[in-house]
Amino acid sequence: MTTNADEPQPRPRRRAPAGAAVLREDVTEAIRAAVFEELAAVGYARMSIEGIARRAGVGKTAVYRRWRSKLHLVLDIVSALAVQGLPVPDTGSLEGDLRLLYEVTSRALRHPVASQIIPDLQAEAARNPDIAEALRKTLREGQDGVASKILAAAGERGEVGPALDTDLALDLISGPLYWRSVVIRSPKLPKGYLGALARATAEGLKAL
Repeated sequence: MTTNADEPQPRPRRRAPAGAAVLREDVTEAIRAAVFEELAAVGYARMSIEGIARRAGVGKTAVYRRWRSKLHLVLDIVSALAVQGLPVPDTGSLEGDLRLLYEVTSRALRHPVASQIIPDLQAEAARNPDIAEALRKTLREGQDGVASKILAAAGERGEVGPALDTDLALDLISGPLYWRSVVIRSPKLPKGYLGALARATAEGLKAL
């Protein structure tokens, strides 16, 4: 039996990608979770790809398929936090919006894992400009994006003046809570602290 070469031949079926072409999302998420746990347990300097893989229950190759080094892994994860952002409060008042922002931020900063990771990465940032830039995006841009919207809403309601110094206002909003929770790492906020901070900050912003 002969075959006419001019007749259309059936196209071969494409094989489904396998191996390195497939990056299972559940494995990726397990690795990301392991990075946070490993950072909190041993710190960045002592953290290793081997330790991350062991904690995630995967082989080292699974980590290296996604990130080529522990630096790139940490930078990717820390930078991703800035994209997630914080919810924008909408209570109808500047003080109310600040109070909700402080409640959410306080819970995030005082989480056992975050409270271990952030100071450690800050120390590394002093030696590594790439980590410093990633932290700036995470800790500054994420917070400032929400705070800027709070200030814009307050401006529309006439609670702050049109000539408000935005940079100074953002420092005033973010500074006190970050100082107490991350820098001096107060074990427990005093009763009524967040409400008092929101009132004082709102009054300060109105005076700028």
